[in-house]
Amino acid sequence: MATNPMQRKARNSFLLGMLVMLVISGIVIAFLIMQLMSRIQEERESASNMVNAYVLTQDVKSGQVITNDMLQLTQVDRTLVPSNATSDLSVIQNYALQDKEGNQITTQYDNQGNAIMYITIDNTRYQVQQDESTGNYYIERNGQEEYLELDSVPIIAKVNMNANTLITTDLISRGDSVVQDDVRRQEYNVVVLPIDLATGDYIDIRLMLPNGQDFIVVSKKEVEIPFVGDTDSEDTIWVNLSEDEILHMSCAIIDAARVSGAKLYATKYTEPGMQNAATPTYVVNSDTSALLQSDPNILNSAMQAIRDRYNSGNSAAIRNDYINSVINSQADQADSNLQTNMEDSITRSQEARQDYLDSLAGGATTTTTTQ
Repeated sequence: MATNPMQRKARNSFLLGMLVMLVISGIVIAFLIMQLMSRIQEERESASNMVNAYVLTQDVKSGQVITNDMLQLTQVDRTLVPSNATSDLSVIQNYALQDKEGNQITTQYDNQGNAIMYITIDNTRYQVQQDESTGNYYIERNGQEEYLELDSVPIIAKVNMNANTLITTDLISRGDSVVQDDVRRQEYNVVVLPIDLATGDYIDIRLMLPNGQDFIVVSKKEVEIPFVGDTDSEDTIWVNLSEDEILHMSCAIIDAARVSGAKLYATKYTEPGMQNAATPTYVVNSDTSALLQSDPNILNSAMQAIRDRYNSGNSAAIRNDYINSVINSQADQADSNLQTNMEDSITRSQEARQDYLDSLAGGATTTTTTQ
């Protein structure tokens, strides 16, 4: 059947339009497929570049101890991760290990990516291995297995860090102290405190005499402020001290009480995570010195440090020429000052304890009433 030219032209135009649409659709589909393939390739490359690393789950401040519960494993782009970051928690834990003599454990990776621990003793480096049956650590020295007694040193933040900060070994350091058998929590209310002192701050406790002499009694101690009622205690602190430090503090308290115008006070560290502990300069009296050097509760390492400290000629001069001379110059009123200050200290301790008990009783009453 013959078709007129107009119908034929319309049909050809329709077919041409369909063809153009198919071509355009093909181009669009091809473009989308290329984009999809490119996106898939980018995701594959991105996934291959992702590595695991530990980040903080909370804000920490300089000098604060970092514990395992503050760390979370997360995926991070390899290009954003420093070489001293790690995804192995044991590396961080091993970083905090040392032996009884203070020789530190270091960790390095072999060619297969396995973490290997080392320790340097007497300028010789040894690989630290672990007995699979007992879990104890040992080194091989002179062909013999020599077992190590390792202590865990607190890991502290060098600087203030916010949550989600990537942890690297440059941001953490080993703490100054290991919790030994002779460490006890001591309570003091005779120390003049900085206005802005808060729990978690690090302090030196110093003795200042009225003639301007100033001595460090104990150094770099983390402070805890007792919570009494609804506020922090105004004059009471808790600090962890070893046996020898307790005796040093006791002697310094007596000296401060005997001298009119003397002050036992605390000074804060500005960046405790990066600042080393100061060297104590306070010298105890002869009676306390004799007790220190014969006290069975003091550890051998501390005992040797005490002997080295008090066998130097400078220590006797400090005690006799500075501290004793000031005490002797106030001999008439020394005993009176001592008795008054000790009585005041006891009274403040009793009042603070009563306030604490009252706050507990008030909380219990409130709870009972609410129920």
